Amino acid sequence: MRAPLPPAFLTTPIAHRAYHDLAQGRPENSRAAIRAAIAAGYGIEIDLQLSRDGVPMVFHDETLERLTPRDGWLCDLTAAQLAEIPLKGGDETIPTLAEVLALVAGRVPLLIELKDQTLRMAETDGRLEQATATALATYTGPVAVMSFNPHCIARMASLAPTLPRGLTTSAYDPADWHPLAPEICDRLRPIPDYDRTLSSFISHEHADLARPRVAELAAQGTAILCWTIKSPEQEAVARRIAQNITFEHYPAPHPA
Repeated sequence: MRAPLPPAFLTTPIAHRAYHDLAQGRPENSRAAIRAAIAAGYGIEIDLQLSRDGVPMVFHDETLERLTPRDGWLCDLTAAQLAEIPLKGGDETIPTLAEVLALVAGRVPLLIELKDQTLRMAETDGRLEQATATALATYTGPVAVMSFNPHCIARMASLAPTLPRGLTTSAYDPADWHPLAPEICDRLRPIPDYDRTLSSFISHEHADLARPRVAELAAQGTAILCWTIKSPEQEAVARRIAQNITFEHYPAPHPA
């Protein structure tokens, strides 16, 4: 079954990695950025990586060095170890999905991107998907999951069929996706897995929204979101096609 995207995801601008602003002490995917998004009435997009002991952590990168003073692979550390690592630009550590769910508590839409654990868009071992499905089983607010890896979303369709899900999609320019193999980029570009994954939406690269496949999916009733809008000018162009935006670096206006 296709689980429809809740209407709030089409009417509430979605803050990319929450409403982050390092100058204000709000690192991306941090509790502070999540609280700021809630206060501003924005939806929230977050990213999940899996700790060594199987806990979904709200963190974008596979490695630690860009966002924390540490280096190395996030997946090599336990949730307890990760909870002691400070995020750069704030006074917090890496939150778990469970902590974020308790913090958001259904007050705004929550869009959860499961990061590709295989690093090559391959079939997954299902650990992140199972942990995510378990965490969301009792969550009652507007929530949806997505991933660039269609195998991940196919697993979510099996594990949590009533949970709204979609594909994060792109122009897949191999120059932007190195070291992902060009042949994988070629396969993913036309969004061939939309029906297989029983998705109800895509979140597409904003500069590629004019792709005919996006229009084809929209004509079939697919909800069209986009990433990542960084200015009012980009937003105006994107909204000619996309029903909603994921944004950062400016205060996106709420629809009238």
